[in-house]
Amino acid sequence: MQLLQPPGWAAAKGYANGVAARGTLIFVGGQIGWNAAQQFESDDFIEQTRQALDNVHAVLACAGAGPQHMVRMTWYIVDRVEYNARLRELGEVYRAVMGKCFPAMTCVEVSALVEERARVEIEVTAVLPDA
Repeated sequence: MQLLQPPGWAAAKGYANGVAARGTLIFVGGQIGWNAAQQFESDDFIEQTRQALDNVHAVLACAGAGPQHMVRMTWYIVDRVEYNARLRELGEVYRAVMGKCFPAMTCVEVSALVEERARVEIEVTAVLPDA
């Protein structure tokens, strides 16, 4: 995997501007902050984010992959003000689950998610290198 950083651009913080990779593609559908039984344990944004990231991690593991194989993440959030206000907590939770793996990322505020209690939904593309 190669991080793509155009010359002269300021360094991205918490994400990559681009990633080039070769191997088996893994597509993780949008994961929300509910547990394996599809039950929410919290309505808190940070706790739901932790659970959504845990869910992404679990799906990646099914393919023999981990956070280090992520090349792209898309976050759908219902409140960008809260997202920005809680960036420090968010960073701590992210690093606790995903380590220091920062793929290309997009974050979009949406008016609602399909599951009414969901505060965040995260989808991932990963590439497992060819052996």
